[in-house]
Amino acid sequence: MTSIEKIFKNNEKWVAEKLSVNPEYFKNLAEGQTPEFLYIGCSDSRASAEELMGVGPGEVFVHRNISNMVVSIDLNVMSVINYAVRQLKVKHVIVCGHYGCGGVKAALQPLDLGILNPWLRNIRDVYRTHQNELDAIEDEQQRYNRLVELNVQEQCINLIKTAAIQEAYNENGIMVHGWVFDMHTGKIIDLKIDFENILKDIMKIYKLS
Repeated sequence: MTSIEKIFKNNEKWVAEKLSVNPEYFKNLAEGQTPEFLYIGCSDSRASAEELMGVGPGEVFVHRNISNMVVSIDLNVMSVINYAVRQLKVKHVIVCGHYGCGGVKAALQPLDLGILNPWLRNIRDVYRTHQNELDAIEDEQQRYNRLVELNVQEQCINLIKTAAIQEAYNENGIMVHGWVFDMHTGKIIDLKIDFENILKDIMKIYKLS
């Protein structure tokens, strides 16, 4: 059996399992979605949003890219944010990075990576912003892990700069969260981003609503 054939077999098994528990499962699923969460995570194959959050289809709206970035000129992520916030009315937006992120590691290295260069430049900008703190960390692995955390923090700030988030906060109190997935333990770490205070500071310059 090829790997592709195995996927279709797994799908048949999954369908049977769902129907055995609830014969109306797929009928209900097809009626629409009302997710409470928007999850912006890394494309890394080891960091599946639904798996690590313990949720099923219809419970979380997901966007993934290299190193869980929120870049203002990326129409893909901006479209996802606007749809999730303004149309689906999600209550929580999560940026989730992970230790061992290949994109963050690549950004730390002085290499020409072709088309990835402009994308990774955003992570290098995070390093530049927090250079004093990062350079003071002698252990290379700890410095790498801290950059993963700071990258999540900065992407949360980029989220808070958007009109969609600012408007939703005023209308229904939407919250932004920064998490890191630790592959060594399987646990999600809440970085406890101070959303409301960051928003207050950002509104002095980036007020859009």
